[in-house]
Amino acid sequence: MVNVSDVEIIAPNFKKRLSGVTSTIIQLIPVQRVLGEKIATLGPGLPASLPHIRFRDLPKLWRAPRSQPFRIWHARRNIEMLPAILMRDVLRMPLKIVFTSASQRRHTGWTKWLISRMDAVIATSGKTANYLEVPNTVVLHGIDTARFSPAEDKATAKQLLGLDATKRIAGCFGRVRHQKGTDLFVDSMIRLLPTRPDWIAVIAGRATSQHVEFEKELKARAAAAGLADRILFVGEHTNINDWYRTLDLFIAPQRWEGFGLTPLEAMATAVPVVATDVGAFPELLVTGANETGLIVPRDDLGTMVQASSLFMDDESRRQQASARSRTHAMNTFSIEGEARKLGAIYRSL
Repeated sequence: MVNVSDVEIIAPNFKKRLSGVTSTIIQLIPVQRVLGEKIATLGPGLPASLPHIRFRDLPKLWRAPRSQPFRIWHARRNIEMLPAILMRDVLRMPLKIVFTSASQRRHTGWTKWLISRMDAVIATSGKTANYLEVPNTVVLHGIDTARFSPAEDKATAKQLLGLDATKRIAGCFGRVRHQKGTDLFVDSMIRLLPTRPDWIAVIAGRATSQHVEFEKELKARAAAAGLADRILFVGEHTNINDWYRTLDLFIAPQRWEGFGLTPLEAMATAVPVVATDVGAFPELLVTGANETGLIVPRDDLGTMVQASSLFMDDESRRQQASARSRTHAMNTFSIEGEARKLGAIYRSL
């Protein structure tokens, strides 16, 4: 709990269910605090360790903070924009409202109206910005490049997680479901692994109740191909950074994605990436002369197999892309860089 009088920025979270928005808030707030932002959260579904204010503190927002004439309300959903508009425009509370949009589809009339009432709008990618009809600033997400960092010894990293240290590993991390393209990864490995005995595949992530049958079908598919011991479903892990450290290639086969942090987490861990052309993926990877990976069309199994084989079969190419990936992630996608860009927008108000 913090004293409302000391809070300059409020980051509301009005959904209990864990989502990308919630994860963003959880990761950003501590970094923003370290950088000197007087920020607090409001709402359920967040760790108690984050600084927060209570709903019953909202009447105190009629009084500006000690240090400036208004507070900034940083919304990331419609349900967080609307109450801020009411507080600012009807109740005349001293607020400036910032909205971050991650949507990559045409907005409804209602959402357009809400966005039109914002004091500043942020897009999480260039693709997202294309769907906005108001001036906006693109701020790509960042990640913790200290947490997501390469292993000192990859063989040891593999052994610590019970994996064969003599094998190369291709990974696909995230929820196990059709939208995430987990089936495309499994089918790619079914085509690639039989002629590459030095490689195995790891799928790390949870299948929620409505997707359990989908996961069972994929396991059966791997077993039917005689690859049950080489296409491993390892479940969900809180130490996912340790699993990235075991990888030699990461594949992001999504059919749809709002933004998608997994390629960044892989690159920060010095792992080259093959990703589909969804979400912000084309804006995250470098292709061409200084490649960190390859972009393939969504839902295109043949091209995914071909792109993956280029890295699996060329040690030199893979190692060069690995080194570039770490440098690219640190220089361009640190979470500190994201927090500083947000701070600059706050101050511009």
